[in-house]
Amino acid sequence: MKILIVGAGPTGLTAAIELARRGLLAKVIDRRDNASTLSRAVGITSRSLELLSHSGVSETLIEEGVPIRGACIYQRERLALELPLHSNRIYFPTILGLPQDRTEAIMANTLGSMGVEVGYQNELQDLREESKGVVALLSSGVEERFDLIIGADGIHSKVREAAGINYPGFDLEEKWSIADVDTEGWPSREKFTLVRSSSGTVAVAVAVPIGKDRHRLVASCDNAIDAFPMGLKVCKIHREGTFKISIRQAERYSKGRVHLAGDAAHCYSPIGGRGMNLGIADAAELAKRIVERRLSGYSELRHREDKKIIEITERVRKIVTGRSIKARLEFRAFLAVASSLPVVRRKLGQFVVEF
Repeated sequence: MKILIVGAGPTGLTAAIELARRGLLAKVIDRRDNASTLSRAVGITSRSLELLSHSGVSETLIEEGVPIRGACIYQRERLALELPLHSNRIYFPTILGLPQDRTEAIMANTLGSMGVEVGYQNELQDLREESKGVVALLSSGVEERFDLIIGADGIHSKVREAAGINYPGFDLEEKWSIADVDTEGWPSREKFTLVRSSSGTVAVAVAVPIGKDRHRLVASCDNAIDAFPMGLKVCKIHREGTFKISIRQAERYSKGRVHLAGDAAHCYSPIGGRGMNLGIADAAELAKRIVERRLSGYSELRHREDKKIIEITERVRKIVTGRSIKARLEFRAFLAVASSLPVVRRKLGQFVVEF
């Protein structure tokens, strides 16, 4: 079987690895000049680590990553709640913090050892489906026929566009900011930190450990570094930028011989940190079904499962970032209940790790 994977992020690499370890070597292309040195997603869930453990990828990820053992929630400078993040019921007991570029590099090295190298500077221009396969027009001007094409090429997927699959949803109005920084004296080196302002222009700011004294900062304002009222000593800035959030899901993940996975199929708020992980789950399921020749249920299964996570994430986003009186009251009520009941804190921390 001849397979083309468009996109060499974590989703595309997962699909290629899972196919390769089952004996199918796919062609992987990416329009970038080379492997990314930037990091978008930073949290790897236990479920993703379990899926990637069969190829040996997870062992290296765990060696390099930072276990996130707790969560601290602040109301401005005041620590309002601290949760343990732990579960004995899963492959790895908590979430792993690691920059996406390192995750991709580790996955690409594993894929290379299996005999597959990513073809960079090669972009899908168009595709057409024929009776004997699907023909891809590549940026080199070459036309090549494949049995299947996997679109793992992100939110602005050329595969999805060429296949004529709708991507309904909406864009949030507010601008968010991001920064990867080296910090000094940050007390929560293995803890996720969320700060919610009770007034002013900043609604929420998040810090995630991704290395020794290194954190990913995200905030619903123009400057993620300035969004932390308790003070933050930054020694080095690796990356800064702003972005908009879209909430979208493709109407279907499969059309003929074309199948979508990851951001090409869905996108939503980074609150909850599940974007990359859903892509890994999509890709692993798709690769398994390709080998087992039972592709007919892939779209329905992953669309349903991804939709559940998107809906949960949206509910959390509205409570955490909402500026209305109702949202503030809901957030305070949540803090009050969790602070007063240890069993609620334990169950909540377990849910965050497992969902």
